[in-house]
Amino acid sequence: MLSAKSLFQEVLDDDESFRLFCSIAASGESQGGWENARIAALVPPDQRDLAPKITRHGADEDKHGRIFNALLRKRGLQPVPVPPDTDYTMLLERGGIGLAHDKLKADRPLTVQDVVTYLAHSRVTEQRASEQMQLLRKHFADHPDIGRAVRMISHDEDNHLAYCHEELLRFARAGHGRAIQRTLRESALAEIRVYRDVSLAVMSHMGRILGWSRPKAALLAAGIHAVYAWERLAGWRRMVTLSMPERRDALGGPATAAPEFA
Repeated sequence: MLSAKSLFQEVLDDDESFRLFCSIAASGESQGGWENARIAALVPPDQRDLAPKITRHGADEDKHGRIFNALLRKRGLQPVPVPPDTDYTMLLERGGIGLAHDKLKADRPLTVQDVVTYLAHSRVTEQRASEQMQLLRKHFADHPDIGRAVRMISHDEDNHLAYCHEELLRFARAGHGRAIQRTLRESALAEIRVYRDVSLAVMSHMGRILGWSRPKAALLAAGIHAVYAWERLAGWRRMVTLSMPERRDALGGPATAAPEFA
């Protein structure tokens, strides 16, 4: 029987599929770390109070990248190049979602609207990250090899999502409500397309590594398309709502260190 747990267990048990999974995850987290670091450096003067939180966000993402690389080292594996069709962050940026890298590489301060765009984009992508890690935590929180990493990353992603909610609500009270809702909707509709495409690409690469049969691959692809159809119809709305989180000031302190993996 196909299930999220059985599929990931299959990926986890094979060195090559696990190497690809961790390489993709580490690359995406490291890219997020760079983006947040640049945004923190370019925050406009009247929003400098946000800089430490954005820095903390980036530090967490860097930490997650190091954790995935440490999981590889623990099994005596080296990262592999990330196939372009599985590069979630690159495909989002190429689709015009979030802040363009050309803008982040320049030395000109960002505008308040840029910060709103960054937070709205993050609110959408952190929703996805939080849900994915909650799924892994549900099934693998006590796993002897990856359980500790799953618990830590899941906790951080929940913090990131809470931070986005709280800061966007603050900007909404300051008069940016319409811009926030417009950007959230655009980001959510683009993200679900990219997520579908990346999911299909990852499943294709994993299928070749693990030798999946055509019926199994077709069933998984149909499932991905079904999720996209639901998200396109109604599921995207969960990514655009805003509510005050239970975790207030979730990124108000220093980032925690990455654990050591023997």
